[in-house]
Amino acid sequence: MIDNQMPEPRALLRRPEDGELIDVAGVAHFFRLTGEHTEGRFAFEEFTLEGGTIGARPHVHHGHDEYFYVLRGELTLHNGDGEVTVGPGNLLAAVRGTPHGFRNAGTEPVQALCLYTPAGYEGYFREVHAAVAAGAEVTDELLAEFRARHRTTSY
Repeated sequence: MIDNQMPEPRALLRRPEDGELIDVAGVAHFFRLTGEHTEGRFAFEEFTLEGGTIGARPHVHHGHDEYFYVLRGELTLHNGDGEVTVGPGNLLAAVRGTPHGFRNAGTEPVQALCLYTPAGYEGYFREVHAAVAAGAEVTDELLAEFRARHRTTSY
């Protein structure tokens, strides 16, 4: 390597245990990749919702797209027209400006993947988690404040 050249990029292997766990309001978000890993291009998480848990009430992102892919269980998705319950192999593409939300209306856990592009929304989950850990009550007003910082509005 010549002194003024950057090192050659390398592929990043993430093992099953590698990631950042952010537990927010009954949803275990396990970020396998964050913006720090992808130069802000995207973030990638596995999440688990216990039965009867609301993952997110309907909302709209104005600065990023979100893609949900169900691995196990049945996830109830709000797609702007209402709710639909789907199982493994189903994918919801919630591109910027489209209302969406998700919950587990059943009794068995749901496991799914979520891709954010560009990255950055993982910061929202970090903020909510930190507020709850500091003793804050999760209210619609608190969530609206944090969402606004990440170009997201309630629907």
